[in-house]
Amino acid sequence: MFGKNSEIVVLGAGLAGLAAGSVLSRAGARIKVIEGGPVVGGLARTMDHRGFKFDLGGHRFITKSDRIERFLLDLLGSDLLTVPRKSSIYMRGKYFDYPLKPANALFGLGVHTTLRILADYCSQRAKNAFRQPAIVSLEDWVVHSFGRRMFDLYFQEYSEKVWGIPCGNISMEWVAKRIEGLSLGKAIKNAFSKRSGRDIHTLADRFLYPPAGIGLISDRLKQEIERENTILTGTRVIRLRHDDFTVTSAMVRSGDTLADIEGIEYVSSIPLTNLVKMLHPAPPDDVREAADRLRYRDLVVVTVMLDRERVTDLTWMYLPEKHIPFGRVHEPKNWSPFMAPEGKTHLVAEYFCFRGDEVWRSSDEGLAALTVKHLFNMGFIEEREVIDSCVIRVPNAYPILDVGYSEHHDRIMAYLKQFRNLRVVGRGGTFQYLNMDHAIASGIEAAEAILRKAPADIDTPGHFQQPEPALAESARR
Repeated sequence: MFGKNSEIVVLGAGLAGLAAGSVLSRAGARIKVIEGGPVVGGLARTMDHRGFKFDLGGHRFITKSDRIERFLLDLLGSDLLTVPRKSSIYMRGKYFDYPLKPANALFGLGVHTTLRILADYCSQRAKNAFRQPAIVSLEDWVVHSFGRRMFDLYFQEYSEKVWGIPCGNISMEWVAKRIEGLSLGKAIKNAFSKRSGRDIHTLADRFLYPPAGIGLISDRLKQEIERENTILTGTRVIRLRHDDFTVTSAMVRSGDTLADIEGIEYVSSIPLTNLVKMLHPAPPDDVREAADRLRYRDLVVVTVMLDRERVTDLTWMYLPEKHIPFGRVHEPKNWSPFMAPEGKTHLVAEYFCFRGDEVWRSSDEGLAALTVKHLFNMGFIEEREVIDSCVIRVPNAYPILDVGYSEHHDRIMAYLKQFRNLRVVGRGGTFQYLNMDHAIASGIEAAEAILRKAPADIDTPGHFQQPEPALAESARR
């Protein structure tokens, strides 16, 4: 139990940590948020480079949870746009609608290829009726659901570009979640009926977005917390001391200064593998070995600024072919007209990589030149239109859910569950591929769990008193 003189420590100021901090602050708790970076927001922050605003990858907000939507609306009020989603796959020099539309597939790939896809799909469905093969990987799941031809054309190259490992090594848990409820039949049905895709968020055709970028959510949460409490940026946690499964203090470094921050409760959104290594005394050998087996995929974001009104009308463009080094491009101006100066636009290219590999080690100038070269070769821009560029490296962007990861993940989580005053939240903190609504929900739920332990002198706002069981079913980005 704790009172107003007891402090709650939140480790990490991404969306999950900030959401937890906001709920706790509203309830009158004393909290301190520790963030290693210079600003809050984590992956969901908006950069501003000489008037050109861009997110670290496009972040569209979609949720099936009325409660999380209300949380966002209460936070931002009228500062939200409803943006029509228009995404395409660019492959073989042609655009393919995403989600799939049969007419586009016919004219894009040709009748012969399309008939082969459909025949292969029907053949696979017939096979599935007689036997149920073991499904452990992305490749197994897609072939079972769509057929081999569809896997070869649309899934294999892009998935391996994103994750850096063969599709046979990517856990089917990831793809089943990310392509939630989707089948070829549903995708085709969606092409002919606007209503048919409404409950399949992979097919969602609209999303919410703040006019000045997704970072506005983090900025507003920061403002709420700092009315009564403190956020320390540029401050890294280097050790988490504990005794008898109770965290007693966090040792932090800010510049050359070391300090111990004591708290009665701890919420962590820092990468799960880092958290395990920070614990002192160290966890058992099997837990540390499990952490060594989990990996994150890193990201390099290259933004090219252009002296041009607009390049495309797309929100996202997927680039599966391996000879194109980046995997996805978006044009922020198509998300909000306020993201670029008048008469200008910019393209944001995402390079999926591992820290220390060739992409990560390349110079900013080299990456910008490489991006411009490929955008020019694809016919999207002219080199003379380029007026500036900006390169951002993002570590630990995506947890890699490879085959067998759950065994290691479960071992770590079973160990951490023994702690009386430590909760993990967020994408990196839980090592789960959470989208924004799920990350926010995880922070809220952690805060509510703490508040349920609190005495009556901390008031919990009414609409946060009970967690909503349906949060786990809220939509994925």
